[in-house]
Amino acid sequence: MMHKLMLSVIVLVAVAGCAADGIDRQGDGVFAPGVAAAGNVDGLIVGHRLMAAGEYELALKAYNRAALQHGLNVDTLSAIGSANLHIGRLGQAERWLREAVELDPSFPPAWNNLGVVLMERGKIAEASEVFRRAYAADNGNSDEIRDNLRLALAMLENNDNTVLQDYQNFNLIRRGAGDFVLMSDL
Repeated sequence: MMHKLMLSVIVLVAVAGCAADGIDRQGDGVFAPGVAAAGNVDGLIVGHRLMAAGEYELALKAYNRAALQHGLNVDTLSAIGSANLHIGRLGQAERWLREAVELDPSFPPAWNNLGVVLMERGKIAEASEVFRRAYAADNGNSDEIRDNLRLALAMLENNDNTVLQDYQNFNLIRRGAGDFVLMSDL
């Protein structure tokens, strides 16, 4: 008899957990109080937070979920490209960022991030042109894009081995909602 009673209690608790609003009747469902279900969270916001925390693989997964939520728009394309850039998948990053700038040629972060990818791939001439487009699309308002353009032009003019060796010391630094800056000791 005791076993049947325990089994009934276990089944009752399991069924209550499977209910639409779970055991908690205060509207938070089976999740901790105040925590919404994962489907209600914007993948772009989660991805941006993960990028800021240095969790690039997880950010890429969040951005892919955002693409399912929002479609492949300039924000999701640029975000996926930026995450791939940080992971080191330069070919994939370039492909996603090229799609972003093709979709919306007036979106400065996508142009800037594409320029960073091109710099990483050693395509300095093309990168300088891409940074020009980013700077123009931003109406010259971004110091970071201006600095990237200035650096790319300097590298284009001085393409000797010492400048290319200095290039190996650059770091990618995340700024705001997707801008990247090439930093160096130059």
